[in-house]
Amino acid sequence: MFIEVGAGASGVGKLRPRPRNYRFWTAREAACSLVVVLLFSAPASAVAGGTVESPRAVLIIDESDPGSGAPTTFSTTLRMTLNQATPRVGVYGETFDLGRFAGPRQGEFLRRYLQAKYRDISFGAIAAVGLSAFNLVKSWRPELWHNVPVVFAGIDELSASQLTLDPGVTGLVMHRTINSMVSVARLLVPDLKGLAVLGGTLERDPYRRQYIDDLPKLANELQLSNLTGLPLAEQENRAATLPTKTAILYTALFVDDAGTAYSSLDSLAAIAKVANRPIVVDADSLIGLGATGGYVLNSVSYGKQIARLLLQILDGANVAAIPVATAEFTKPVFDWRQLTRWNISEAALPEGSEIRFREPTAWQQYRMQILVALCALLIQSAIVWGLLIERHHRQAAEQLSRDRLADIVRLNQIATVETMASSIAHELKQPLSAILSNAEAAQLLLNAEPPDIAQARETIADILTADRRADEIITHLRQLLKKKPEIEYTVFDVNEVAESALHILSFDANKKGVLLKTEPAPEPLPVRADPIHIRQVLLNLGVNAIDAMMSYPPDKRRLVIRTAPVGESEVMVSVFDTGPGFLEDRAQNLFDPFVTTKDQGSGLGLSIARTIVEAYGGKIWAENRPEGGAVFRFTLGLARPT
Repeated sequence: MFIEVGAGASGVGKLRPRPRNYRFWTAREAACSLVVVLLFSAPASAVAGGTVESPRAVLIIDESDPGSGAPTTFSTTLRMTLNQATPRVGVYGETFDLGRFAGPRQGEFLRRYLQAKYRDISFGAIAAVGLSAFNLVKSWRPELWHNVPVVFAGIDELSASQLTLDPGVTGLVMHRTINSMVSVARLLVPDLKGLAVLGGTLERDPYRRQYIDDLPKLANELQLSNLTGLPLAEQENRAATLPTKTAILYTALFVDDAGTAYSSLDSLAAIAKVANRPIVVDADSLIGLGATGGYVLNSVSYGKQIARLLLQILDGANVAAIPVATAEFTKPVFDWRQLTRWNISEAALPEGSEIRFREPTAWQQYRMQILVALCALLIQSAIVWGLLIERHHRQAAEQLSRDRLADIVRLNQIATVETMASSIAHELKQPLSAILSNAEAAQLLLNAEPPDIAQARETIADILTADRRADEIITHLRQLLKKKPEIEYTVFDVNEVAESALHILSFDANKKGVLLKTEPAPEPLPVRADPIHIRQVLLNLGVNAIDAMMSYPPDKRRLVIRTAPVGESEVMVSVFDTGPGFLEDRAQNLFDPFVTTKDQGSGLGLSIARTIVEAYGGKIWAENRPEGGAVFRFTLGLARPT
């Protein structure tokens, strides 16, 4: 088969199969075509007539198919490493796909092509990738690159053992055996019984020829099915129906026994779709296409090592001092998705295995979102905790305030009792004196002859009435002085509290000639508070009113307590007096502590009254009456029925 040679944009020659109906060229046509090729494929400097003298130039001749995966990765790494070297290296490359285009005629045509293209370039080293490429370079070297050092790569141990190396030739032999694939297969399939070897014709595989000698040995240990070289469709069918305790070894399907060319990567993907057993591979580029994994060739490390050998030679190293070496650029690599598919534990893999395509955890996928959420949660927790602490402190402060309020009210109650002490004593003296007089009279009536029983009964009834009167006075006094541990919120009728306050005030009012009167609302006025506190407010306002009226004649001293609803939500209590009122400029600070108009007043009564009323959400204020005197009013919330 003839081939056409063309130059791409990069100046690298491409080989295309000649159509079957293409006629044979004449010598004249071939010569003309060669001239065209030389004009378009030669470097720009050569076409322009210049000569490139670069002792640090390298020519890479690669036999592999550019789309075959691993060789492409190797060549890319090799060229990139050389291009990054300092001093700069001129890198030239040719890829000939010798697996499909080979033979004496092709070799001769390629020799003339290379001779014409690179006639003006002096190379410091030649790199031959693959056994076929090395054999061509070896045959071309005396004529094209006499005494130029050659570094080979991509040659297996079996092929390398059969080589005859000329002076100035070195390289790095690949150590890659099928036994490494079998060892992985035994890990993936416990109690392994059989192997199915898939791929292309091994005799045409430049990197796995040593497998030809290894397979017969495996047949002595395991049930071996060598399917290499079969058409892809047949390999797919066989891979789908393999027995249990079997593993698949996939080499590389570049070309089958019939000469049909394939993409090794696409072939593996097609086989993996139908395979019923795990697939072991030996090339890094095959991971991710359905293979489970294996000891794979690290093409990147291999490419870098060959580049280092070339740079040593360009830097003046003696090639004879660089012996041919064998190295195993393999590492265990596995596909997490396939491990999951075949239920293979990571603990069964070789130590130091690299796991690819692992599904990221929630932390790996959403690390930032999780951190933000955790920060937000911590901030919210801190805020909630702070609010709880603040609530606790506020409740403690409110309780302390209620305790202080109760203490103030009690002290005010004691002060009120002290103010009315003489009146209380006078009120108690009256029923006690009546009890004493009636008791003496009853004694006389019972000692008379005959005893006046009827009169004695009446006298005793008077004694009981006086006793109840004294008990009532003492009961009111005890209520006034009672100390409670905390405020008791109860629902009560304001009218009843107003009546009881007026009754307590009556002791002092009778003595001072003040007429007391209540004007309760016709209906009950329930409020929710402590009745002792509300009674104390009325007592404070009443005592102030009585004291304010002492400069007036007794017939003009009147005190009225009135209760009434305000709208549908409040109750208003008013205390009227007929005293002189208060100066208007004192209205603003009338309820401030220690503000008083009395000579012996403490100035706390009205202040305490305001504190109590506001503690229950009410308001208190004072006004002068047009007809004389003052009125003190306060409001409380009406208790809603439950």
